[in-house]
Amino acid sequence: MDPHGRQAILRGVNLGGDCKVPWPGGGTDRPSDFSDHRTVSFIGRPFPLDEADVHLGRIARWGFNTLRLLTTWEAVEHAGPGQYDQDYLDYFVAVIEKARTHGLLVFVDFHQDVWSRMSGGDGAPGWVFEALGLDFTRFDAADAAHVMQHRYDYDSPEARQEDRYPMMSWASNYRLAANGVAWTAFFAGATLTPDWTVEGRNVQHFLQDHYLGAMAVVAARVAHLDNVIGFDTFNEPGLGWVGLPMSQPRLRATPEDPMHVWPGLYWTPLDALRAARGQTVSITRLGWSDEKGVLHAVGEQSANLAGVSIWTHDGPDPFEQAGAWRFDGEGGQVLDEDFFRVRDGQPIDHENQFMAPFFARVAETIRAVRSDWLVFAELCPYVLGTGRMFPEAMPERSVNASHWYDINILRKKRFDPAQDLDALRAHYFNQLAYVGWLGSRFGEQGAPTLIGEFGIPYDLNGGDAFEAWDRGERGQAPWTAHAQALGLMYDALDALRLSSTQWNYTASNRNDLRVGDGWNQEDLSIYSADQVDEGANDPDAGARALLGFSRPYARLTQGVIGAMRFSGGRFDLELEADLAIDAPTEIYLPTAHFPNGVQVRLSQPDARWTHDREAQLVLVWAGAAGALEVVVERTA
Repeated sequence: MDPHGRQAILRGVNLGGDCKVPWPGGGTDRPSDFSDHRTVSFIGRPFPLDEADVHLGRIARWGFNTLRLLTTWEAVEHAGPGQYDQDYLDYFVAVIEKARTHGLLVFVDFHQDVWSRMSGGDGAPGWVFEALGLDFTRFDAADAAHVMQHRYDYDSPEARQEDRYPMMSWASNYRLAANGVAWTAFFAGATLTPDWTVEGRNVQHFLQDHYLGAMAVVAARVAHLDNVIGFDTFNEPGLGWVGLPMSQPRLRATPEDPMHVWPGLYWTPLDALRAARGQTVSITRLGWSDEKGVLHAVGEQSANLAGVSIWTHDGPDPFEQAGAWRFDGEGGQVLDEDFFRVRDGQPIDHENQFMAPFFARVAETIRAVRSDWLVFAELCPYVLGTGRMFPEAMPERSVNASHWYDINILRKKRFDPAQDLDALRAHYFNQLAYVGWLGSRFGEQGAPTLIGEFGIPYDLNGGDAFEAWDRGERGQAPWTAHAQALGLMYDALDALRLSSTQWNYTASNRNDLRVGDGWNQEDLSIYSADQVDEGANDPDAGARALLGFSRPYARLTQGVIGAMRFSGGRFDLELEADLAIDAPTEIYLPTAHFPNGVQVRLSQPDARWTHDREAQLVLVWAGAAGALEVVVERTA
């Protein structure tokens, strides 16, 4: 609700994909050994301040009213424990101040993917590995992390190198040793490894204290900004090894082990722990059976052939000390097959035992600074759809900020506009309805849902749209497949009246299969600098698939929305009007879809409307309490 009591739809975008890496040369399209991890700077991510008004004005023009603004633990505390980058914090505050001048709400996202840049993603500073007793310079040799900067051949002209660094392969790191150790320690260290201490504290408390310390510093710096509405808890947190058997591979995702299982190597915790200690191990390789969709073991493959230990000490490791296994110099002996999934005779409940107190600590941290902030809560995305839920105890004023993607599009980077679009739309509706339902289970009253991430790769179908642009094709034709896919997603969001922040806007994006958003060859940005035609004087310059994401919607309503839909150039809104609300309904109507103006019909004879073409808004004042229908059509 806004201060007038109007129902609000937050329709936003993540800003931005390259905030995961340092500026200016930290993208994964360039080699690095991460030796400069203490001296890097993230000033300039998401863009230099002198470019902020251009980018933020464009975002607002396209109808977005909210930013999920990325930062990382590394960006704030890269120099060392408790050493906060004050210059970066000054810059971060300035970006939010700029956003306020463009009418954009902000919630802060402490982002991570597979823990850290040094383990194939982004998030935690490099010194955290040192604190854990891990040497990230040995990760590649020990097969403890799958990192583009180690696997990709930067001297080769081939952009896609599927034999060396397959598309979307970064997620495989969740199974490998570096992530297994880090996430298990972060959430379950006090339970599973009570004697593992760092600087006199259990490892879990050490890690969470520093993470939340960085969040508290950011919170204090942005507390005066009234467009900041809250903080995300932690982007797509991992599970570590919690819930897994020690040595038995799984052939399919289960509620206990919800990670997607794909053909390839299946690392068990024992495999990873043995390799981490310097043993060469044989890993089960999974492949498809003759029956479609069924995996089975098809062989084995050796890993850590160099016999490199990633621990900075000789052992035992903290899990061996806690009684999980014994390092015997050969195969490794399992002492407790259920070490990561049973405690005191009861199955470990990751959400209620570990996530609930973590969410409470996030809420306590930010609300010690400003009591009205919202908590945008996320679970590991792999548990969604498995029957596992958010914890029973959620902080007040929490938002279900779960993510949703069409996994087929995301992994295969293919979309066929000739397929049955109605069936796909219905599929999206059903999946998003389930995600929204999760929010209804927050406490007795339930909670709103904001889909924190969704989107599409723009290098669909081998980058056909990029080639069309290079040939001189302009307009929307090269983006037909992209716009259709996004349109189906927004159709479902409209039907469910869900708020959302699309992934993503990357100011440095390039129409280059090697570069994309500058991180692990992902390319999901709605903007690309390569789409800017310098001489065209186009206010929508840089847009990719503009008609797919810049769509009409009711951003604020004088009552409760009953239905909202857009199809064939017509926008329909149904609401239960409340005359006690002394502010009009605001409907965003982009010029891209309504180039010649609008025609508006209202079901109440005393209702009235105005059209602010420059602001791309239609304002509607109800004439009576109760049902009000608004129909907006294009002027021919």
